[in-house]
Amino acid sequence: MAAHSTSQQTYIDKFNPKDYLQTYYVAGEGMLFGEWTDFALQNLHETFTKGGVRGDTLLDFGTGPTIYQLISACEVFDKIIVSDFLEQNRAEFRKWLNKDPDAFDWTHIIKCVCELEGNREDWEKKATKLRSKVKEVLKCDALKRNPYDPIVVPPVDCLLSCLCLEAPCKDIKSYCEVLKNFQSLIKPGGHLLILSGLNATFYYVGKTYFSSMTTKKEELEMAFKEAGYEIEKAVYTPRIDKSKMDVGDYDTHYFIHARKPK
Repeated sequence: MAAHSTSQQTYIDKFNPKDYLQTYYVAGEGMLFGEWTDFALQNLHETFTKGGVRGDTLLDFGTGPTIYQLISACEVFDKIIVSDFLEQNRAEFRKWLNKDPDAFDWTHIIKCVCELEGNREDWEKKATKLRSKVKEVLKCDALKRNPYDPIVVPPVDCLLSCLCLEAPCKDIKSYCEVLKNFQSLIKPGGHLLILSGLNATFYYVGKTYFSSMTTKKEELEMAFKEAGYEIEKAVYTPRIDKSKMDVGDYDTHYFIHARKPK
């Protein structure tokens, strides 16, 4: 269906974070609630516990208006920097950060993470801890050599990107270029964690169509290697629930944990 790549201007003009959260993350209804959130939260929990990924700073690239990808990380990083291309997404994220009454309610997801950690009762403490660890909310642009230009972000211990790169990248070559640009943002021996969907061509937010770069497992892993990373772990899980393929048509969840050589 996607014959073109959705422009940055279309995102600026038409991406509505409230519609996005409503479509994808409402408990029991959202397309990504359940299968996707379970996949993401489980892999991140394992990575930040027995996987041993920890350090001073985690940089989240393409945060969007969501917080779920950061909940486990707040236990093992002193500082979290979040970033997104869209001002409306950064504003929506800040609503949660500042406890705005209009913010999206992530309680159900925070409780899921607490349950993974064996302590469902302390979800409010978890939310407070995550808020305390987020130190900056920055603008980023995946298509720039320095995605944070004119700011120079010092290299971090871990760069995380969740459901992001298939939007700005039109093909696997541009995806590989973004991964190469990430090298300067990661310390030697540092970690790169990417979670997303394979073989998608589009997704909808409200009634607005957005294209997605189509990726297959083999070319995806080749892009990481060509960009100079060592893949530590790659997980692929087929999408079982196909009831909302008209909202977003990816068919597989993926998680790749790679490292920048020392």
